[in-house]
Amino acid sequence: MARMGKTYDVVVMGAGHNGLVAACYLAKAGRKVLVLERNSWYGGGVLTQELTVPGFRHDVHSSSHIMLQGNPMMQNDELGLKGRFGLTYKVAERPHATLFPDGSYLLTSRDFRETCESIAQFSRRDAEAYAKFAEIGREMLPMILQGIYNPPVPMGPLLNIMLSSNEGTEAFQQMVRSPLDYVNEWFTDDRVKIHILRPAMELLQMPDEMGTSMAIFLFPILQNRFGNPKAVGGSGRFADALVQALKHFGGEIVTSAEVKKVINRNGRAVGVQTADATYMANEAVIAAIHPKRLNQFVDGLDAGMVERASRAKPSAMNLFQVHMALDEPATFFAGKEPEKIQMIHYSEHVKLDDVLEQLDPLRHGKLPKRFLIAGQDQTRTDPTRAPPGKGVFFLQAFVPNRLPEGAQHWDVIKNDVADRILEQGRQFVSNLSGANILGKCIQTPWDHEQHSPNSFVGGDVHGLGGYFSQNGGLRPSPELAQYRVPGCERLYLVGPFMHPGGSVFGAGRNTVMNVFEDLGLDFDKVSAAPVK
Repeated sequence: MARMGKTYDVVVMGAGHNGLVAACYLAKAGRKVLVLERNSWYGGGVLTQELTVPGFRHDVHSSSHIMLQGNPMMQNDELGLKGRFGLTYKVAERPHATLFPDGSYLLTSRDFRETCESIAQFSRRDAEAYAKFAEIGREMLPMILQGIYNPPVPMGPLLNIMLSSNEGTEAFQQMVRSPLDYVNEWFTDDRVKIHILRPAMELLQMPDEMGTSMAIFLFPILQNRFGNPKAVGGSGRFADALVQALKHFGGEIVTSAEVKKVINRNGRAVGVQTADATYMANEAVIAAIHPKRLNQFVDGLDAGMVERASRAKPSAMNLFQVHMALDEPATFFAGKEPEKIQMIHYSEHVKLDDVLEQLDPLRHGKLPKRFLIAGQDQTRTDPTRAPPGKGVFFLQAFVPNRLPEGAQHWDVIKNDVADRILEQGRQFVSNLSGANILGKCIQTPWDHEQHSPNSFVGGDVHGLGGYFSQNGGLRPSPELAQYRVPGCERLYLVGPFMHPGGSVFGAGRNTVMNVFEDLGLDFDKVSAAPVK
């Protein structure tokens, strides 16, 4: 029989960064907060561990925190993560590059002029087009940031507003088209098109997916404004700072405590049950429960609502990662310049059609003959990640979001797939020989799901696909889009499957804004209060 644990004002299920963010704001408001985490560690997808060899610190999932930087939580240091708890970011002036097999490359710089100069080596016309293209992104950015860092506006009223003006109609048309449409319309050189499309694919979207075009406008202007920031010491330093803040504000965190049920009493969440204890919540429960898993954790919900939530579509593709500890830092056939760049994509092809063909098998659950890959040595921008003179390198590839044989089949084929990805990487990285690799760790979609089964369902590290049909006020479904769960009052959802999406946004702040509203708390006053 489960013992009765303490009673809290708020209980949070899951110590991913979103749950921790929400917990910190409520603890800062003076609420008694408990966070429960099934793993023996905290951070969820924001985690840095010694995966290969002691002393070599690898980012297990997320690495760059571009979207986080625009969050008022960071801009105004509302939780003291930077000013009091030591979170710092390294931002290179050249955040992104695409390398080609002949040793040439395109780079994205925080200086638009340098980006245009890089493009001009292949097409002067495309360089001029890029300047105009980026200006559209710059004009859209305030509206986009406003939408990202607040609870979503219901889609119906939003569309009515947008379609009532020429400018809004144009923005709507930009939202519903595909990235491929736009690059073909704006640019002529295939290498330029590949370079602009690749960052948008990091959202695990196919480039021809309608309703996903905002990403190609967003990435250039975000990279210009924020670079490609990486936490010094590893992605997990963000989670470390959140846990320090939580404890500073009086909150508690317990790891190795897996929640089995949210207690729904007369249509209201009043606590949670773990395998050996029950924890009551006087005011709210915040939970990282994927919409496909609602029935597993919450009884008494409307069957229709649960069924509609379960229809949510996963991302179009998934990620396979190979982490390596290197005896010497990675070097590139393209020269010294890529060593300074934080995100590098490797393109075996200079023709866009060939790149698109590499993606086609993924739609059908098949492995491609050649993978689209990316990777960088983290010590090139953050030497603290490894012993002096050593390297922390990773390669990642797009793979199907499902296999016909089932997810566990990844355990059968992962070594072969890793070898193929390494062989491709050696075309661009000059010292990926066996002698330079001190240790290796392979992570498949199956591993992602085992790491976080309630958020990364199917191994989808973005929670759900970023399709127009499940974005904003439709994510993951219209009934759940405001983070509240109908039929279980005071239960709130938090995680990558909620608005604004699967990247590291610090989106627990969005969830907690609605919690504050329901509890009658002044979010603006609490968020603006200095951290002492």
